[in-house]
Amino acid sequence: MIKVTIDGVETEVEPGTTILNAARQIGGDLVPPAMCYYSKLKGSGGKCRTCLVKVAAGSAKDPRPMPKLVASCSTPVQDGMVVQNITSPEVLEARKGVVEFLLINHPLDCPICDQAGECHLQDLAFEHGSAKTRYEEERRTFDKIDIGSKIQLHMTRCILCYRCVFTANQITNERVHGILNRGDAAEIGTYIENVIENDFSGNVIDVCPVGALTDKTFRFKSRVWFVKPMYAHRNCDKCCGKTTVWMKGDEVFRVTGRKDQYGEVEDFICNDCRFEKKLASDWTVEGPAPIQRNSVQAQNKYLQGIKVDAPKNIGYGNISDR
Repeated sequence: MIKVTIDGVETEVEPGTTILNAARQIGGDLVPPAMCYYSKLKGSGGKCRTCLVKVAAGSAKDPRPMPKLVASCSTPVQDGMVVQNITSPEVLEARKGVVEFLLINHPLDCPICDQAGECHLQDLAFEHGSAKTRYEEERRTFDKIDIGSKIQLHMTRCILCYRCVFTANQITNERVHGILNRGDAAEIGTYIENVIENDFSGNVIDVCPVGALTDKTFRFKSRVWFVKPMYAHRNCDKCCGKTTVWMKGDEVFRVTGRKDQYGEVEDFICNDCRFEKKLASDWTVEGPAPIQRNSVQAQNKYLQGIKVDAPKNIGYGNISDR
């Protein structure tokens, strides 16, 4: 085991652990945000730069600071390393700049976007964003691409985190989409307009941190804070069958994978469970899913019988502040 200090808090981790995962072991507000890193996906991370931190001391043997900010999701810790995240004004200023870049081409679709209320970019903009933009150029535009009857692609909202590409590569039999072109012309597409329809393709919706990939069967039906997330399961011969069903009364509006406190799916689910099982009788409902108290999803859900989880790992303000 090796020791690392993050924002004044010391912890012991296994060799090879990244700074981000070491911070997650500690928890609290000192955990850097991450838009592209996904612990379940090999090769993810290092693209969005929102997890930048300052290494004030490289190790006990070589206590010199690193000259530049580093991506915490891809930088392994060293014994005696000292890291600054929220205690570094340099990191907070850099993170503010990264968020500004992510929002340069992002449309103001929140009022009509199905991801509103559970969008990681919204959270980042709330904590680090500016009320005004300095960008005066035209935003990127893309031709609309039909990728099937179940998944809606909004390329103007994409931040090119590559999560959906890694997901298709690693958990599906055949990937038909990827990143086309380069630079500001880069986009998610299928080159020859193929349909994304393998058994686990719907998981690209769950891993997308913004509203670039959404569920057509749920599109425009309801806001997430008007439906109740319930843990449910069913016997399925393709996946684990453990899901979160989003219900209003006895009606199932959508089905997603169960996510942890960092928004990462615990177990990927198949398309049959996600898109085809929309009756309450299809599921054995276990009970209310945890809701983060600082999330807008918690609106009107502090009643008896609704379990509300209040982790300390995300500091995006109180609901009353929104």
